[in-house]
Amino acid sequence: MTRDVININDFIILVEEAKAEKVTIDSCFFDEPIIAVAFYGSGNVDLSVKYGDKQKEFSYTKGLALSFYADDNVEFIHTVSASKQLECLVIATSISAIEALPNDEGELFSEMLNQLVNPSDHYVEGPAFYMTPEMQTIVDSIFNIQYEGKTKMMFFRSQITALLSHFFGQLATMKTEKIKTSEREKLIKAKTILSENLDNPPSLTELSKEIGLNTFKLKKDFKELFGVPVFKYLQNERLTIAHKLIRKQEATVQEAAWHVGYDSLSSFSNAFAKKFGYRPSQIK
Repeated sequence: MTRDVININDFIILVEEAKAEKVTIDSCFFDEPIIAVAFYGSGNVDLSVKYGDKQKEFSYTKGLALSFYADDNVEFIHTVSASKQLECLVIATSISAIEALPNDEGELFSEMLNQLVNPSDHYVEGPAFYMTPEMQTIVDSIFNIQYEGKTKMMFFRSQITALLSHFFGQLATMKTEKIKTSEREKLIKAKTILSENLDNPPSLTELSKEIGLNTFKLKKDFKELFGVPVFKYLQNERLTIAHKLIRKQEATVQEAAWHVGYDSLSSFSNAFAKKFGYRPSQIK
């Protein structure tokens, strides 16, 4: 487990990353009441939120953006395992600091997260949604920073600002929920199936049968919920996993390509360069 706490203006940034060969429980509290947004990266960890005699469970966190209010009575519990690793970025501020936030950011919190600014319990959940591709790219870049020293902090600060901008922009454009809860659960299941079968994914027909949605609804609603078409999501996942394997020296370029289902090294390299802006062989 690595846990870094960084102060930027009146924001507290918590960066958590963990992997484990066997099931490991990690628990944390906040020292004071905070309003925060948690962004979950490529790791897919289980989350339990306990407060008093209440408990909220999140069994699929990958790609989730979750806003919340929590005081010091709230316990956040992550269950980490070999198949469920943790990548969590939390951007938090105290209620007392909201009015002092620069660039009208305090007004955004008050207007768009009003239920959090005026909490009715120890833990109050605000808007939650799966990140857009742009947001996911920023989170991935934060967990894969290759800069050091002052340059690293400058890059980090710019990415946090961009991420918050996308978060509030997404809230501003969200319309009345069009996807039924039952269908949303099926789409999340589809996303899980794809993530667990990167090297040999099902066809659209096979996937639609497995989740119980016809292919038209699957394609249309998957893009609406997650921001990208089904197989664009699959490609992004493949390349992100491959990037991590190469960066952490857990696989060669060829091995990483095979691991995520690419038979052609040139096709893999071209897709990689298109997504990240550089070839896999250039990762240091």
